[in-house]
Amino acid sequence: MKRPSLLASFLLFALVATTAWSYYRRAGTGEGMTAQAEKFLATLTADQKKIAILPYDSETRVKWHFIPYFDVDGKPGRKGLQVRNMDENQRQAAQALLKSALSEAGYSKATKIMAMEALLKELEKGKQGGQIRDTERYYFTVFGTPAADGKWGLSVEGHHLSLNFVVDKGHVVSSTPATFAANPATVMKEVLPEFPKGTRILKGEEQLAFDLLASLTPEQKKVAIIADKPMEEVRNAGEPQPATAAPEGIAATKLTSEQVKILRSLISEYAATMPADVAAERLSAIDKGGFDKVFFVWLGAEKPGIGHSYRVQGPTFQIEFVNRQPDAAGNEA
Repeated sequence: MKRPSLLASFLLFALVATTAWSYYRRAGTGEGMTAQAEKFLATLTADQKKIAILPYDSETRVKWHFIPYFDVDGKPGRKGLQVRNMDENQRQAAQALLKSALSEAGYSKATKIMAMEALLKELEKGKQGGQIRDTERYYFTVFGTPAADGKWGLSVEGHHLSLNFVVDKGHVVSSTPATFAANPATVMKEVLPEFPKGTRILKGEEQLAFDLLASLTPEQKKVAIIADKPMEEVRNAGEPQPATAAPEGIAATKLTSEQVKILRSLISEYAATMPADVAAERLSAIDKGGFDKVFFVWLGAEKPGIGHSYRVQGPTFQIEFVNRQPDAAGNEA
């Protein structure tokens, strides 16, 4: 199966007015998500609720992926209620729920990834993949009953996107795994006005890593670069837990203060997809786990446009980035 050209994933061990962002920050992300989940579910019919709501302890809660699953013999290939099967009021409520779970930057990335299916459809017109690209093939699933004093989960998933949350008593206790991917990695020419030439949805995740790599001395690179070919895929994609292998590459303790700043900026780029309170907790957990135990490893080419990947790993988290195949826009990687 064809894999995305560019994929960024954050794993942790353990349509609305601008004023909405202020509300979610003030109320607390978990409280805001709970309120929006209740509103979303209230818009659904009884039959839709049977699809959109699953028990919190359902085994499907920890099953996730970003590949384009399809219906087989009339049975849904993915959990949840598909956007295509929502009316306009329900779609707006679903978007409000997604917006409550992400930062403004994160919401922008997520919605651009969904919208990019239309661009991919145009670029692949006449090819095998073109007819299956669909901006409405994204699914919303609520696990359990959203309530101020209860525990519940949320999954928003589809091609190139997988977001997973757990809220307990109004507090976000898990916001991973979180995967954002883009194809094409760079828009080479304007086909749709929403995606002008040069658009890079995951620009920060890629550029900051190249900045860090470029700052390394030849001796540091001997430690940081472990292969001349990129990873084939994010490790343990679709699994409930991330890979448990020991970190590889160069330790943060072997970096200069300026290099550490770049590394922290790279980590923050991933954390910043979440609202400020959730992002702060992510970064605090990384520091509490010991930033001196954080490693950066590179695999593949040392310049853009050719297959490359990297990982950032510490005791409490893993970040993995893979850009390894030609895409629909003509990028080699």
